[in-house]
Amino acid sequence: QVQLVESGGGLVQAGGSLRLSCAASGRTFSSYNMAWFRQAPGKEREIVACISSSGGSTYYADSVKGRFTISRDNAKNTMYLQMNSLKPEDTAVYYCAAAIIRGYGDQATYDYWGQGTQVTVSS
Repeated sequence: QVQLVESGGGLVQAGGSLRLSCAASGRTFSSYNMAWFRQAPGKEREIVACISSSGGSTYYADSVKGRFTISRDNAKNTMYLQMNSLKPEDTAVYYCAAAIIRGYGDQATYDYWGQGTQVTVSS
């Protein structure tokens, strides 16, 4: 079982920034496609961004494009999400996910999940 642990969430005013981290166990991190999802109360879990195993390919949801940046450091077994120009609608629990074989925008394509970290943006 792969363990994923998110950190970096918290409270921030609209327009502010946060940097989320996802630390992964094991020695095969560099082979996983990775993603960030988020879920607000009463809403379905939605893709935020995903990144290929090498970090060479990324995808962003339209709602965060231009404001968020996904990255990874395979030497540290860690993935990041830099969130700038935060809006109240970004408030959600943010989850880290890993795909052994493949990973796309559909959460069903991911095999491992972290516990989530709360991000709250006040207006």
